[in-house]
Amino acid sequence: MTEQRFVHAQWSSRLAFILAASGSAIGLGNIWKFPYLAGDNGGGAFVLVYLLSVVAIGIPIMIAETLLGRRGRQSPINTMRTLAEEAKASSFWSYVGWLGVIAGFMILSYYSVIAGWAMAYFFKINSALFEHIDAAGSTKLFEAFKSSPEFLGIWHTLFLSLTMFVVRKGVSGGLERLTRLMMPALLVMLVMLDFYAMGSGGFSQGMAFLFSPDFSKLTGEGVLVALGQAFFSLGLGMGSIMVYGSYLPSDVSIAKSSLFVIAADTLVALLAGIAIFPLVFANGLSPSMGPGLIFETLPIAFGQMQGGWFIGMLFFALIFFAAITSAVALIEPAVAFLSENKGMDREKACLVSGAGCWLLGLGTVFSFNIWADLKWMDKTIYEWVDTLTAEIMLPVGGVLIAIFAGWVMSKADSEAELKLQDPRHYQWWLILVRYVAPICVLLVFLDALGVI
Repeated sequence: MTEQRFVHAQWSSRLAFILAASGSAIGLGNIWKFPYLAGDNGGGAFVLVYLLSVVAIGIPIMIAETLLGRRGRQSPINTMRTLAEEAKASSFWSYVGWLGVIAGFMILSYYSVIAGWAMAYFFKINSALFEHIDAAGSTKLFEAFKSSPEFLGIWHTLFLSLTMFVVRKGVSGGLERLTRLMMPALLVMLVMLDFYAMGSGGFSQGMAFLFSPDFSKLTGEGVLVALGQAFFSLGLGMGSIMVYGSYLPSDVSIAKSSLFVIAADTLVALLAGIAIFPLVFANGLSPSMGPGLIFETLPIAFGQMQGGWFIGMLFFALIFFAAITSAVALIEPAVAFLSENKGMDREKACLVSGAGCWLLGLGTVFSFNIWADLKWMDKTIYEWVDTLTAEIMLPVGGVLIAIFAGWVMSKADSEAELKLQDPRHYQWWLILVRYVAPICVLLVFLDALGVI
């Protein structure tokens, strides 16, 4: 199947795809979520399970999702429908595309709110508010900020507007240009923060926490969280990698490109931990602060440093850069679907999808203030959206992608797309995508449910 059913632009080169896919993967999941989840789940043991999940599950599924995207050359929904027809399989498989698009849409609805916090703190940290502040004072400022639906709504609107402006420009004029600029800048800023952390006085303690496993601190739920984080961080199961794969030129190696993306994503997550935890321990703070680790704990450290305002601004600029490169990838599958199926030009598709995401995001905005007491099973709207997407929809979608690529698509078709020079490499990928990835995810789910 070499024809394209819908005319899409393509990445200009393999490097363009690697930067864009890395930008899709590297985001709040690496710099905000990974450190606080590691802090909440005992540090080193969580990190080890996360790394094992990336190798055993992330690598084969990313290759599979990119493969499906390039072969289908359409939005995830249309790609899965087309490939199911090609394989003479059930039309059920089109729902895998729907699952990914909806998951990405839901994630961006709260992702935009959290990214808005980073934008606000970029300016707040440059004020005198955090100078020599203590834990109680930092928490008070953060709670006051979250308690205002007006402030959260404004920053949510601003971030999402910037995201849609980039997406409106298309593949080469928007997505590719953004990632070429921001990904190198992000890496430079992160390395600068790591060098600063080395001289903070808490470096050895931070490294021990991050890389010395203590499995007594890791629960079955923690393992599921690590698995979900691997999917969330790599952008798997949410349609982004599939739609980016649809723009990949035919002569580019899927396997090599995917390995570059995964290596970059994992490196950034670890570098973020190396930058954050030494600062936490150097200032006598707790690493298990949950989502507030970045916005409550670190500003205390910045307020006590010489020139901390500059380091703080650098840090929150880093978060913004990482967030927007992922945000454009989260909404791109929905924009592609509206363009293909509803006859919309790109500008109108951006407006419709952006408006819908903005409205859904108000649920997260209000979860921290006027709807804070509106809970079901002790979870707010934001907590439910996070749990449903990161711990259920993404792993389930990823496994279904693995099953389709490994069992439903013919070996001749998958071999033709992967074009691996060594047949043994294809066999190894097939074993991982057919058996290892689905079984690992199933076992983690059963453990979390208390079945095993």
